[in-house]
Amino acid sequence: MTEPTTEVLHTPRVFSGIQPTGNLHLGNYLGALKRFVDSQEEGISSIFCMVDLHAITVWQEPEDLRHATRELAAGFIASGIDPTRSILFNQSQVPEHTQMAWVFNCVARMGWMKRMTQFKDKAGKNAENASLGLFGYPALMAADILVYHATHVPVGEDQKQHLELTQEIARKFNHDYETEFFPVTKPVIEGAATRVMSLRDGSKKMSKSDPSDMSRINLTDDADTIARKIRKAKTDPEPLPSEKGPLDERPEARNLVNIYAALADMSIDQVLADHGGKPFSEFKPALADLAVDRLAPISTEMSRLMEDVSEIDRILADGAARARQIAAPILQKTYQIIGMVGA
Repeated sequence: MTEPTTEVLHTPRVFSGIQPTGNLHLGNYLGALKRFVDSQEEGISSIFCMVDLHAITVWQEPEDLRHATRELAAGFIASGIDPTRSILFNQSQVPEHTQMAWVFNCVARMGWMKRMTQFKDKAGKNAENASLGLFGYPALMAADILVYHATHVPVGEDQKQHLELTQEIARKFNHDYETEFFPVTKPVIEGAATRVMSLRDGSKKMSKSDPSDMSRINLTDDADTIARKIRKAKTDPEPLPSEKGPLDERPEARNLVNIYAALADMSIDQVLADHGGKPFSEFKPALADLAVDRLAPISTEMSRLMEDVSEIDRILADGAARARQIAAPILQKTYQIIGMVGA
């Protein structure tokens, strides 16, 4: 054991990342990008990352990955992330992520990793042929977060288990080395539409992999396409209720109400107070107008940004340099704590 290390209280800092796998949609915006902008506007130190190293845990066509990384960066910026106020970069440009991940590979236990349900879901019955990276990437996710001493991470419900693993890794490291060096990061799971569902099936999450393009609103859709998809979204024959209780048995209705609430920054109760009793023939046009108002400018700005990818690359390189200014000292201190000579 090393001598105990005294650590000051950790400065509040938000970290989050999205895989650059293409086809950003409404679920990515409401579940992640919009919330990232909100934390930026609150003045909290914010670091946002395109986690391209996570993306290659499954096969990616190289040119598609390059395009998707730049398009995701455009999506961040078009949604309101200011790369001069927040730090925006792609993961592979900051080597401290993978260096810290190796340390956490040695802290995490095999039993912890085997509990991760996402590996089981993604590997399926062919787990023996899945990449080692797919199995071990929760340790890299922990490194993504803790190499910045991030105190808060906006996550969807599907990533909550991985953040719990990050907390376990931080606690075990701190316990083993008698220190309080790493914060026990808190998940931020909030909002009316943290889990946006398919427009064609309210029981399924909105996904870029759904074969029906009508199941999702892409952030690259123009105004007419957005409005058409809302008008054709699956619903039921009953009018909207005036209270949210009945929505529990009406998944498509609940999804559209959640989307409206999230886009309008309203509570579900407020939406139902305004629209309860109305048929979907009246509610859908109102939702379509709201969606176009909020999303069409993002689509337009993404298109403009993608016309000059050299500027996107410059922004990402600048963000990586700023990220390393935070990550490098934390990694070096980690090495010192665990006894690395020359650290």
